[in-house]
Amino acid sequence: MNWILALPELVLALSVLALLVIGVLPKRDTSFAITMGAMGALLVTTVLVLGQANGNAFGGQYVSDAFSRFTKVLVLLGAAAGLLLALDWNAKEGIARFEFPLLVMTATLGMLVMLAANDLMTLYLGLELLSLSLYVVAAFDRDNARSAEAGLKYFVLGALASGMLLYGSSLIYGFSGSTNFDRIAEALADPAGPSAGVVVGLVFVIAALCFKISAVPFHMWTPDVYEGAPTPVTAFFASAPKVAAVALLTRVAAGPFADLAAQWGQVIVVASIASMVLGSLAAIGQRNIKRLMAYSSIGHVGYALMGLAVGSETGVRGLLLYLAIYLVMNIGVFAVLVSMRRGGRSVEGVDDLAGLGRTDPGMALAMAIFMFSMAGIPPLAGFFGKLYVFLAAVQGGFWTLAVVGVLTSVVSAYYYLRIVKVMYFDASQGSMDARPAGVSVLLAASGLLNVLFFVFPAPVLAAVQSAVAALVG
Repeated sequence: MNWILALPELVLALSVLALLVIGVLPKRDTSFAITMGAMGALLVTTVLVLGQANGNAFGGQYVSDAFSRFTKVLVLLGAAAGLLLALDWNAKEGIARFEFPLLVMTATLGMLVMLAANDLMTLYLGLELLSLSLYVVAAFDRDNARSAEAGLKYFVLGALASGMLLYGSSLIYGFSGSTNFDRIAEALADPAGPSAGVVVGLVFVIAALCFKISAVPFHMWTPDVYEGAPTPVTAFFASAPKVAAVALLTRVAAGPFADLAAQWGQVIVVASIASMVLGSLAAIGQRNIKRLMAYSSIGHVGYALMGLAVGSETGVRGLLLYLAIYLVMNIGVFAVLVSMRRGGRSVEGVDDLAGLGRTDPGMALAMAIFMFSMAGIPPLAGFFGKLYVFLAAVQGGFWTLAVVGVLTSVVSAYYYLRIVKVMYFDASQGSMDARPAGVSVLLAASGLLNVLFFVFPAPVLAAVQSAVAALVG
């Protein structure tokens, strides 16, 4: 039964090994074929995830429930989108090597293990598999100094976060007597209350996970890594790993440490407010659009954490819905960024979008939809994402969080709408190169999902509700 429950992860791991064997065959350019194989493996894994049964495996270290299935599907969609965005871009930049899709697959495998973790050791195993893959893909354009710098910065700070996670886990194990989430929850249910050692350990674990989601004050790596890494890698960074890390933090906080909500809730509130404020203010002066999106992602993490800070069923529901909508918005924005090529050269400045409304009306319309959605303009999907977390904060009595969220949304609307103004009202700097068909499909799909969400919200809301019920009962 153990291996059947973990079948999605096993299939993905075996697919990586099989494609690796194909990739090392001599005198053959296999990068395109392996990318297609990787996308096929992700599709098969998604089908297997959807067919998973509920239960525990491997001595209680692995759990399968509606929460893990919902978040795994989001991660797999983000990974597939990242591969599709990289297919043409890597070839044009001269970095189309078979190792890239394999690294994305191993990162995805790490995320699936993280999301199924029911033990601190399983959590660490998945997180490190993800991190080691991301260190390499961040520096994948090895002849580019900015890419190498991005990989090095992420590696150094990531190693620090891993050390904090291990130290916190060791404290929790020492004072609770177990690394299993269920046993930890039983130990913390003691009427005498938690020991100081467990609380300190939990703070270290939360700090390490806040680094992975780039929440303030652990955000320092994000702007440089987003700007320096190849654009498809940045798209992957900003979507699947971020969703997985926020979901993991939610499982850890609302699962085994639910009885310590009074302790970790204060940390999450501070991180949420600081992330919203810094994300909205620091992005105002950015002229590089990838760096702007880095600060934007920090702000969006703050909004998502608002749902976790509330700690109620309504809050977690708002958080999961926000993650799903953010993933779609983000994929759409980065589909535009990957398409920003002029004269065969990639361009990244906000001013490079000038006149796009006249030279490429379709791409400009899609980008405008994503910008309005990220700003929270109704009736686009981004509005409902913010609405749910704001309502959860108000219902939970977290008025300060709600007010800061609304105010920072107003501030962030400035730089989102500035991009729309540049596209439609500034003088054109020349037309963009033709974009690949796969990127156009992603643009159209993301745009339609953002526009039509308010018409067909029921399937997503039902999946979110099932996931919440599995986590918080």
